[in-house]
Amino acid sequence: MFSAISNAGFLWIGFFFSCAISFLGYPKLKGYAYSMMIFGSVTLALYFPQYFVEYNGFKFSALIVPLIQIIMFGMGTSMSIKDFLGVVKMPKGVLIGVLCQFTIMPFVGFALAKSSGFPPEIAAGMILIGCSPSGMASNVMSFLAKANLALSITVTSVTTLLAPFVTPFLMGWLAGEFVEINVLDMMFSIVKMVIIPIGAGLLFNYFLRGKAQWLDDLMPIISMAAIALILVVIVAAGRDSLLDIGPLLIVMVIFHNLIGYVLGYWASRLFRLDEKDCRTIAIEVGMQNGGLASGIAKEMGKIATVGLAPAVFGPWMNVTGSILASYWHKKPLDDSDS
Repeated sequence: MFSAISNAGFLWIGFFFSCAISFLGYPKLKGYAYSMMIFGSVTLALYFPQYFVEYNGFKFSALIVPLIQIIMFGMGTSMSIKDFLGVVKMPKGVLIGVLCQFTIMPFVGFALAKSSGFPPEIAAGMILIGCSPSGMASNVMSFLAKANLALSITVTSVTTLLAPFVTPFLMGWLAGEFVEINVLDMMFSIVKMVIIPIGAGLLFNYFLRGKAQWLDDLMPIISMAAIALILVVIVAAGRDSLLDIGPLLIVMVIFHNLIGYVLGYWASRLFRLDEKDCRTIAIEVGMQNGGLASGIAKEMGKIATVGLAPAVFGPWMNVTGSILASYWHKKPLDDSDS
């Protein structure tokens, strides 16, 4: 099927990038510009993978971990000790958010992996994206959805710092039957990709806050470009597998993402959180840190297989997150929730 439409490659690539540029001029569509850029980048990798696998013997997959570290450093520069005070100010919301994050998505991912019939390594990738923490994209969507931004930032921060311990444990437990998981190696890999760069970013923020405004303005752009490049490298490396099982994998990823929103929201309702907090936790649960999951897949040496589900999940969650945030932005809160 792909070969039959191979001549349309430039048209699709041009379409997505043109949409990304044109959307910037419309306030209501501006939030979708980055998603269109991601789709354009992924399409580029699907049609011309040979340019994104290696160059003169240098494999571009070697860039993934450094790019993740740059993204995490950027996250650290935007954080401060105030982000963790939310644990004290709203312990119930943070506890429920963290528990939902590390239960709903991992077990839904496991159920989908078991029922998918995918090759073991690709099935393990579905569990991996479920076992990952939330990322900075969820903070943006929470802001747009008129949710509890402070809670969102706190849950993202806490789950990210817990990831070196919780993610390897969950992967060893749930994905061990699909691929061999070395829990200690995975733990050290996540520490290298998360804790060290975030720590460096926190120190930078503490000592140089306000003194390097150019870097504060540049880091979000660098982070977005890094995520796009990571996706391009992963899609190019796993192109053949993606074309073989792509439609079913997309369906599974869509379901995984949407059930995260639904169960995250209603679990919060079950614990009698207010509407703003329910929206926040729904977004936190449904949106995962696909970049970190991709980095873990690279450290496992299985970027072309285990890394596929995170590569599909990332672009899709940005689209659904934008749609959900836009819907909630227009839906008024009750007086008791405002």
